[in-house]
Amino acid sequence: MADGIENKAENQSNDIPEDWRILLDEFNQRITYGRSMGGDEKLAKRAAAGKANARQMIDSLVDQDSFMELGTLVGSMSYHGEKTTPSDALVGGLAKINGRSVVVGVEDFTVMGGSIGHGTNAKKLRLSRLALQERVPFVSILEGSGERTTNALSRHPYAPGDMQAMAELSGIVPTISLVVGPSAGHGAITGMLTDFIIMTEDSCMFAAGPPLVAAALGENVSKEDLGGAPIHTVKSGVAHNMVKDAEEGFSLIKNYLSFLPASAYATTPKQHNKQAAPRTLDKILTIVPSDDRVAYDMRKLITHIVDDGDQVTEIQADFGRSMITSLVRVGGYAVGIVANQPAFMAGSITADAAEKAAHFIGLCNAYHLPVIFLADNPGVMSGSAAEQAGTLRSAARMYAAQCSLTSPKLHVTLRKAFGFGSSLMAMNPFDKQTLSVAFPGITLGGIPALGGSIVTKVDVDEALRLKAAEDSGAWLTGDTMAYDEIIDPRELRNVLIRGLDLSAQRNSQNSKPVESVGVNP
Repeated sequence: MADGIENKAENQSNDIPEDWRILLDEFNQRITYGRSMGGDEKLAKRAAAGKANARQMIDSLVDQDSFMELGTLVGSMSYHGEKTTPSDALVGGLAKINGRSVVVGVEDFTVMGGSIGHGTNAKKLRLSRLALQERVPFVSILEGSGERTTNALSRHPYAPGDMQAMAELSGIVPTISLVVGPSAGHGAITGMLTDFIIMTEDSCMFAAGPPLVAAALGENVSKEDLGGAPIHTVKSGVAHNMVKDAEEGFSLIKNYLSFLPASAYATTPKQHNKQAAPRTLDKILTIVPSDDRVAYDMRKLITHIVDDGDQVTEIQADFGRSMITSLVRVGGYAVGIVANQPAFMAGSITADAAEKAAHFIGLCNAYHLPVIFLADNPGVMSGSAAEQAGTLRSAARMYAAQCSLTSPKLHVTLRKAFGFGSSLMAMNPFDKQTLSVAFPGITLGGIPALGGSIVTKVDVDEALRLKAAEDSGAWLTGDTMAYDEIIDPRELRNVLIRGLDLSAQRNSQNSKPVESVGVNP
């Protein structure tokens, strides 16, 4: 196993004084026990199931030989005849990912089901405080049954609050949870307090597992139906991304961290390579139809705009599907993209889409990433189902998030933006945009002219004038500086790079955490 500080006692010469030899022998025995996890039988069973153990997962996640374990001896003492627990079911310490320092903690399911004892709690608290103090990312791998029931039978000198410590990390350092098995109660809640939650296909997460649900509510439900990965990444939105297995999760963690600074006291360095150079988007006119009634896939446009289409990291792709939120690079800059998806519900902004965008905007703001808004929507979703889903409140939450952005924001209206849907996408004139641009032929208005004419019962001539005004959106708004410029779509990437170059001067100043004010809708 990789360990940055190797135990070299066995390689020492025989001239070690006898008293030190006795002490080191005991030390080696205790360290060996602390690293033994659940024992040979449980480890073999786990290997036979094709699952890596806690220490193997750390080896796969972090840079080779970079892991330095902390708290190896926690759980190794028995004070009242209770059973000892190797590392108290949590393997954690310091490491590096792609050369950058991180703090990592992994629940060990082979030891008491990965449950959280008093020692585990103290270790989690220490690790999270280290991440805060040293301003480095915190990565958790979760697979455990929550707080240990036997905790109530023993006293502890203090009651560390690891959940409070995790909450204090929010917006200060990037935090990530990867759920690789069942995660319940206390462990799942600490996962919920992280910025980015990943679940493997076979993992589950819930406040209480099926046995407790059956006992308390009389509801018999499988763990998959209660809190499986598809439930939380598609329906509830509790988790952000689903991956095939832990290895895919490790790759996603590394990619995600590459877009972010180590903390809110820094900014992500610009990359300098050939892919970051300006270029004309010759294919954009075949990707985006000029007729705003024709659907197209916004992902194709994003892939065309960014430096490397293979490096687009989409967040919550399966939730709130009428909105796309992605981490990308444009001109070498790490940026967030918030885009309507005309291929799904014409890009209408639903409650789920707005909630997803609000979280993502907050993430970008916390770590000083510029946000590019690509607007092409018919407005906020209406109808009884939308009202019952609280769409207006979710939309207001997204609006408040974009309005509160202190990191640079750039807006592009591609074809259409109606009503509050335009405001959510940062189109409001003179609203602290670094740049606000639009394509020729855009259509704008409080509501589409056809629907508005029917509702207000205007005569034919007035309806035609409304439609003409709607169709003249680019020319009218260009005339009044509602946009900084109406641009040739093929120059979109170059325009965005110029805006990012401009805003880089702001980001070059001393960075610090964003102060939160106001009450979220």
